Amino acid sequence: MKLLTRAEAQVGPDLAAWRAVGGGEGLRRALAAPDAILTEIRDAGLRGMGGAGFSTYQKWAAVAAAEGAEKWVVCNGNEDEPGTFKDRFLLARTPHQVIEGALVAALAVGARHVVLYVNPRETEALEVLTAATAAWREDASFAALGAALGGELHLDVVESSGLYVGGEETAAIASVEGRFPFPRPKPPWPAASGVHGAPTLVNNVETLAHAVHVMARGAAFYRGLGRTAPGTKLYSLSGDVLRPGLHELPMGTTLRELITDHGGGMLAGRAFKAVFTGGPSNTLLTAEDLDVPLDFDSVRARGARLGTGAMIVISEGTSIVRKTAEYVTFFAESSCGQCPPCKVGTAQLARTLERIARGEGRPGDLASLESFARLLPGSGRCGLVDGAATVLQSSLERFRDEYAAASGSSATPRVSLPPIE
Repeated sequence: MKLLTRAEAQVGPDLAAWRAVGGGEGLRRALAAPDAILTEIRDAGLRGMGGAGFSTYQKWAAVAAAEGAEKWVVCNGNEDEPGTFKDRFLLARTPHQVIEGALVAALAVGARHVVLYVNPRETEALEVLTAATAAWREDASFAALGAALGGELHLDVVESSGLYVGGEETAAIASVEGRFPFPRPKPPWPAASGVHGAPTLVNNVETLAHAVHVMARGAAFYRGLGRTAPGTKLYSLSGDVLRPGLHELPMGTTLRELITDHGGGMLAGRAFKAVFTGGPSNTLLTAEDLDVPLDFDSVRARGARLGTGAMIVISEGTSIVRKTAEYVTFFAESSCGQCPPCKVGTAQLARTLERIARGEGRPGDLASLESFARLLPGSGRCGLVDGAATVLQSSLERFRDEYAAASGSSATPRVSLPPIE
């Protein structure tokens, strides 16, 4: 069953049309029993869809419990990673379920400031959201929500910097404050000190869209949508498949089903080789993983990550080293430069990978890559350098022979690399 991508709910900025297909029910129920919101979110088992899969309940509860007269909710729609395109669809086609989800979150945590933070390259989404938020501000339920929160409610659309690093939650907070999106160390966590030092909830677009349906239809309904985990998930499927695109499927749908039944299978004459899961900042699954259920815990049990749900499929004949070099180069070019291990390490890593991919590898390159995979994680203020290290580590783990052949190194012995957390 489709929840977020129903054709009838793709009404753009028309709030009346959203109400005609059942929209507004989630906020109505939340206003009727605000003390029950957190319990419903907890019982639904909703997890963050921006990549980490962290418990939505725990995040909301932390902000709700924080001391502060002013609190903020930031809907993170910066989406700038290759292979990920789910959030822009939701913001442009079904903006009201995202806005309504953000308003439910505001009521749950006691926030009177709601910001929709959007990548400026998504011009259609920005245009639609501007009209959609204007409609909400004139709606009676918006006034009722303000009254329930004890003051004036603010709902704003804010353009991000357009930089990849601007999607990290503390960088997003800096952007909302009007500063350059430099990530900062944590703690303090945004739940304690976020926008202008106030407790702040930062959630992904897809997470908030799910939340409104949890409130509208109940936790039991939501849990029943999944197979091995609650709810549905959006998968941004791209690469060497016949039908790339956005697919909403039950949590626990297998990788084989996603590629074969929904993606139409591999391009003619090609055999499946691997898939970059969760976008290029994550991990690789191979043919032996085709029957893994696609949910956060099942994928993690295979030493990989579900991430945002982006699935970049590659076929036999495609160089893993070349693809990894391209993705690490993206991270090197996206570094904000404030952390030397990230700025220097990713640049050096990209140069080494590029040289190997050109067939100019050296005998010591494999050992050098293993050193990078061991030393880079945790050396930056945000996850950018970790993303580069993760895709390197995963590709080394699964395609070591390919690296060895391209670099002139022996495939053995193998250096033990740290586990993917």
